[in-house]
Amino acid sequence: MGVAIDYEKVLTEIVFVNLPGPAEPLPGMTGGELLHGFLADLHGAPNPEVRNYVDMCCLKWNIHYRNT
Repeated sequence: MGVAIDYEKVLTEIVFVNLPGPAEPLPGMTGGELLHGFLADLHGAPNPEVRNYVDMCCLKWNIHYRNT
């Protein structure tokens, strides 16, 4: 007979996006810096529906925004 409860330890990482991000991409930026600027720009979208969708996706992927 099998075990009544299966336990699996899942490690998750939390990604923090510091606001404000870079306003424009510059030559020589790394992929992380470009992604940072892209996510920061999406977070500041003027349309509330877009912001809600971005926030929903970020929560799913453990991405959190923080103001510096």
